[in-house]
Amino acid sequence: MTLFPELVGYVLGESIIGRAQKSGAIEVHTHQIRDYSEDKHRRVDDTPYGGGKGMLMAAPPVYNCFQGVLRKQAEDGFTGTRRVIYLSPAGKVLTQKKAEELAQYDNLILLCGHYEGIDCRVINEIVDEELSIGDYVLTGGEIPACIVVDSVARLCEGVLADPECYEKESISSGLLEYPQYTRPYEWHGVKVPDVLISGHHANIDAWRLQQATEKTQKQRPDLLQRKD
Repeated sequence: MTLFPELVGYVLGESIIGRAQKSGAIEVHTHQIRDYSEDKHRRVDDTPYGGGKGMLMAAPPVYNCFQGVLRKQAEDGFTGTRRVIYLSPAGKVLTQKKAEELAQYDNLILLCGHYEGIDCRVINEIVDEELSIGDYVLTGGEIPACIVVDSVARLCEGVLADPECYEKESISSGLLEYPQYTRPYEWHGVKVPDVLISGHHANIDAWRLQQATEKTQKQRPDLLQRKD
């Protein structure tokens, strides 16, 4: 649910997520909140009570949009599990663990704020949880929503070629990903480590684990503390 569906559609229509939609592995629908405004000029915002700079998204258009989404899902026969998320810097920060949790739902409804935010009454009424992508403020919730969709969708069946694509990668395993190499064998005087061309899979796995651990200790020691 957004004021800028074209932005969301453009970002999520490309690459892996775009192909996943075409194959039917996932579905992404955008809903223009402005279409649900009861104002003849399709206004969705107003000045906040108590004063202050900027405009606030009003509750009625957001609520009407939400009800429209529910009606459409009911018409389509949807009976699965659902989670409503408001993208907000006040929410808990998105992690890989949270993405894995959200991937268990059949349907996610993402609410994108704009301007100075949204009337808290509609948030309290329809939202299950608030989610942030970091401790900073953006102009709207569309980019965070795209990040949530990307991080969750890639965990869904049929989106990636094999579960190993995400099970053993950076963060998912609890460690940063080990250094990787491809052709040419030597580039700018640096050669590919011999172990990687040895064909000895046990040695390769051990090398990768060691490299991942050392990299994590150097760059993200907090991940090792969490893993412990």
